[in-house]
Amino acid sequence: MDLLAAALLGAVQGLTEFLPVSSTAHLRIGEQILGFKDPAGTFTVIIQFGSVLALMWLYRAKLFEVARGLPSKPESRRFVLALVVAVLPAGVAGWYFADSVKSLYKSPLVIAGAFIVGGLIMLVVERMRPAPVVFHADRIPLGRALAVGACQALALIPGVSRSGATIIGGLMLRVERSAAAELSFYLAMPTLTAACLHDAWEIRHDLASAHAAEIGVGLVTAFVAAALVVRPFLRYVSRSGFAPFAWYRIAAGAAILGAVGLGWL
Repeated sequence: MDLLAAALLGAVQGLTEFLPVSSTAHLRIGEQILGFKDPAGTFTVIIQFGSVLALMWLYRAKLFEVARGLPSKPESRRFVLALVVAVLPAGVAGWYFADSVKSLYKSPLVIAGAFIVGGLIMLVVERMRPAPVVFHADRIPLGRALAVGACQALALIPGVSRSGATIIGGLMLRVERSAAAELSFYLAMPTLTAACLHDAWEIRHDLASAHAAEIGVGLVTAFVAAALVVRPFLRYVSRSGFAPFAWYRIAAGAAILGAVGLGWL
């Protein structure tokens, strides 16, 4: 039963990590529903890296191209600089505020509120966003990269969604839909890797007592689920936009509020 729960939670993590719906919130709610015990957060921390590895695998050609171009290509150096600039706000915010917001992750009401508010903002931005002027994620100007990174820092609040915050920030900053989603993917690689390493160091004393089989199953299913969802997601948003995800957030937030009211959460 624990292995089945681990597989399901890994799939949830992988499917939702790069969608604008907050993977952490889904994982927390899923753990409560399944009765899955992860007191030190070991399982949650490590399986998240499975999603990051899937993204690196999918974009391996681009990553190698940029790495090879660093010595000789200005556009490669500029792209790496843009990513560094964009990651800084989340790094600073995490350093100063991560511990103070951890208690919020235990509150379904906070998650529900963030779901609903985020969904409403997404609907407004989808309808009123300015005409895009940036059509390629790897060509975003440094100023816009910094602003998108500041939006990413809001994901410290549970339920906000790191990908959702960066995508909506990108749309407001006149980045085209698929480019905004792809920029969110590029930012996820250094941001989530750093976060996973930091959290793994924090819980290093609990790793020895962790359930290796459950973690292994969750890691693999997170990798597979993330690898399957990224490309279809990009194609979908290019064609249909983000409104369905906004309505999903609102409905999920309302469902969580109902579950709390009935005493189920």
